[in-house]
Amino acid sequence: MAINTQKVVIGGIAAGVVMNIIDFISYSFILGARMKAESDAFKPGLSDSMMTSSAMISNIVMDFVLGIALVWTYAAIRPRFGPGPKTAVYAAILFWVLAAIFLSGYLHMGMMSSGLWWTFAFVGLVNFLISAWVGAKVYTENAVP
Repeated sequence: MAINTQKVVIGGIAAGVVMNIIDFISYSFILGARMKAESDAFKPGLSDSMMTSSAMISNIVMDFVLGIALVWTYAAIRPRFGPGPKTAVYAAILFWVLAAIFLSGYLHMGMMSSGLWWTFAFVGLVNFLISAWVGAKVYTENAVP
């Protein structure tokens, strides 16, 4: 069965909204001070450059792109694993593992401590799981005539 592109986009936007909300809460209230301290310890003023309008807009847009890609992945693996939350978890874990690999560079360069990296990893896992679940709830395939 073909992927329902319209539902991928709608589900992806829903997942992106969830990602943005979780990112805002975690970066503003949970990790913000620690992130600022570790960024500025690595390079003074780095945290200020991460808070510019263009950087924030870029992060917001990227959450929507990730949401759409996450729901597309869910739709792509759904025929093999079946519809529902279990398949959404598979898609979320795939994205989480890839994100952890990509973001491990910050740890290896000394931009963040291992404690902060693991906290990011945990928050990211929760973020992907919830976002994938929301996107999967929205996604449906076209009915076969």
